[in-house]
Amino acid sequence: MSSKTTNEDSASRLRVRKRSDYRYFLSYRTRWSDNDQYSHVNNAVYYHLFDSVINAYLIAQCNLSPQTSKTIGLVVSSQCSFFSPLSFPQALDLGLRVNHVGKSSVTYEVGIFPEGSDEVAAVGGYTHVFVDAVTRKSSQTEEHIKGGLQRLLVVDPTSSKL
Repeated sequence: MSSKTTNEDSASRLRVRKRSDYRYFLSYRTRWSDNDQYSHVNNAVYYHLFDSVINAYLIAQCNLSPQTSKTIGLVVSSQCSFFSPLSFPQALDLGLRVNHVGKSSVTYEVGIFPEGSDEVAAVGGYTHVFVDAVTRKSSQTEEHIKGGLQRLLVVDPTSSKL
């Protein structure tokens, strides 16, 4: 099977994600500067949105402090599939789930929905590897962080491998 076919299959599975597939939500109001010359949210902004919902959850629900925690998460891979355009001045709902929790890594999935809609506009996310905050060497995920991540863990046969 070619990688193009694999990517198309993955995008088809993600396209049917609904609000109920996600366990945590954060609201976001688009800004004028989020739009590009084509009058829709620029592709790079989606990665800011992923970072916002993931880190808001880690800080509020997992007691991660980027300045003082012994371990921090570094992004080692990222991905996004776009299904419909978004534009200022839309309000958005960012849905978060976890597709995999390992000894020192976690794979997040973020669904971006127009506020109040059940139709996903984009699905993406990234994989964090937890490292020692000082040495930057891989480190096991702290138990209090792992516990918070497991609350978002969704195990199903259509789970994407972002």
